Amino acid sequence: MARKSGSHSQITGPRIRQAALRLFARHGYAAVSMRQIAQEVGVQAGALYLYTSDKQSLLFDLMHDHLTDLLAAWDAQEKQADAVARLEQFTRFHILYHLDRPDEVFIAYMELRNLTPDNFASIERLRRRYEDALEEILRNGQAEGTLSVPDSRIATLALIAMLTGVNTWYRQGGRLSPDEVVQTYWEMVRNTVGARG
Repeated sequence: MARKSGSHSQITGPRIRQAALRLFARHGYAAVSMRQIAQEVGVQAGALYLYTSDKQSLLFDLMHDHLTDLLAAWDAQEKQADAVARLEQFTRFHILYHLDRPDEVFIAYMELRNLTPDNFASIERLRRRYEDALEEILRNGQAEGTLSVPDSRIATLALIAMLTGVNTWYRQGGRLSPDEVVQTYWEMVRNTVGARG
C-alpha cells in the first residue's frame, strides 16, 4: 500500500514503534490492540498498516532490533586480553546496557511466547549468538585455569539470567548507583565462577 503524499514516515514510523514498546511492556502483548497503539500515536488505526503489516511484525521488529543493537554494541567493545577481565567487561556491559532499556528487556524476555514459530526461531538465533559470546569467555577461562564452572552452557544461562534480573528491581535514584550495582554483581559473578586472577 502506498504511503499518503505528505506523510512523515521518518517521524510516524518510530513513534508507532515507541508506542508499541511502551504499551507491550506496560500491558503485555496479548492485551494491546492495534487501535490502542494508533490512539497512543494520534493516528487512525488504518494508518498503522502503512508502517507495519500487523501487531506480530511490530513485536518481532522490536525484539530483533533490540538484539541486533545489543550484539553490535558488544562486538564494538575492545575486548580485554584474559578471560577474567573479559568476564568483568561482559558483566559491566550487560548491566549498564540493559539498565537504560527496561521496556526492551521486558519484552525480549517475557513476550517470546507470543512470537510465531518462524519469528521465534529467528530471535532465538540472535539470543544464542549473545549467549555464545559469554560461553566462549567461560570456556577460555577454564582453559586458562582462571575460571571454574561445572558446565559452561548452564553457567552461561544462569549468569545472563542473574545479570538481566537487575531490571526487575533497579530504580533510578534508588539506594545504589549504577556503578555500585555493577560492582556488587561483578563480585557475585566472580564468586559464582571461581575467578582467580
